[in-house]
Amino acid sequence: MTLDTVKQRFDKLKPHLQAYGTNDDVRRPAVIFFHGCGGIAPNLLIYAKAAVEAGARVFIVDSFTPRGWSRKHASAWVCKGLKLRGYERSGDVLAAVAGIRAFPEVDEDRVVLAGWSHGAWAIMDLMTQKLDKAGDARLADPLPKPIDGVKGLFLSYPYINIMARSVTRPWHYKPKTLAVLTLADHLATYNHSVKLIEKLRKQGIDATTVTVNATHAFDEEGIDRTGIMKYDAEAAEIVLAALKDFMAETLA
Repeated sequence: MTLDTVKQRFDKLKPHLQAYGTNDDVRRPAVIFFHGCGGIAPNLLIYAKAAVEAGARVFIVDSFTPRGWSRKHASAWVCKGLKLRGYERSGDVLAAVAGIRAFPEVDEDRVVLAGWSHGAWAIMDLMTQKLDKAGDARLADPLPKPIDGVKGLFLSYPYINIMARSVTRPWHYKPKTLAVLTLADHLATYNHSVKLIEKLRKQGIDATTVTVNATHAFDEEGIDRTGIMKYDAEAAEIVLAALKDFMAETLA
């Protein structure tokens, strides 16, 4: 298998970046979004607006279009764990951080990574890798330097079940972390998620949680799959506020 370099991967991602923020040349902090296994959904635009109002530039990374995948294809394959598991997608995270930190309108030392479900899985899997040899993050030339500017991780209903590397491997990088946990998540029980967060704390990571009485993907308006996933407006407002607070604490 031929591996992309960091530059090659970012060159593939860059044309499909969605950028939001004040139209000026002021260097501002960046929040980089990584969508769930179903692709970019409207809920991310709501979070993007909130982050921009809080003073950041937002970049939504599309991991599917550069690979020629539709949302339907991703739902059939990625959501079932058959393609692009967190470890494989972690190269997108590293390449996006490296490329976006180099933008002149971005403060390279004030970056937050935000992931939803599969996107959070990819971010967390990146933290478990030393990035000191070819093949890490499925890249030819991974390097840890870009993570120096990452001050925080915002992880919303992260997938942290059996295939997630954080379950069995420690983190090598330790940004301040906020995990949004749901009491009715069908992909990972609440108790399992809490235990993993406690495990991260024992590794010296400043990890906190926000818990909502909701399902996985509760912030996607219109979603209702036989009770497994259901939109919850109140929970969504709580988590929007949590994102703003986390940005204020992390990017001040």
